[in-house]
Amino acid sequence: MIPLPQVSQVAQTIQLALAPVFLLAGIGAFLNVCVGRLARIIDRARTVEKLVLSTRGKEHDRMVSEIRVLDRRMSVVNGAIFLSVASACAICLVVILLFAAELFDAHLGRIIAILFSLAMIVLAVAFAIFIQEIRLASRTIHIRNEVLYHKAEDEEAAETK
Repeated sequence: MIPLPQVSQVAQTIQLALAPVFLLAGIGAFLNVCVGRLARIIDRARTVEKLVLSTRGKEHDRMVSEIRVLDRRMSVVNGAIFLSVASACAICLVVILLFAAELFDAHLGRIIAILFSLAMIVLAVAFAIFIQEIRLASRTIHIRNEVLYHKAEDEEAAETK
């Protein structure tokens, strides 16, 4: 028969598990940000897809270029989401192993430490990928000069001639 742990031991294990659980909450918030960005990218891609089919010339080329960047951004954000979820799963496994070690009096300290370190490395890579997506977005989003310096008076003068 497995000896059951005392309440104080369970309470101590819960205290040990609190830090990884808070980390899970942070990962959840990060995932929320990533999913929000992905949704906005998809919305923009749907709009640009329609414009690609209806434009010609330089405007068409600009739309094709934008849709390619949007496709790349979707892939990058999906990578960050995948790694974040993988990290969250590893954190969940850490919490499970903390309780299993206590419940079954197993010596899993090394495995738990390695798994937690791996989860942090994967999460750090997810953050780095997310930074890549932000930089990609900020490099491609710019206002064209013809829009920036557009004057209504010039348009009216051209129409009266």
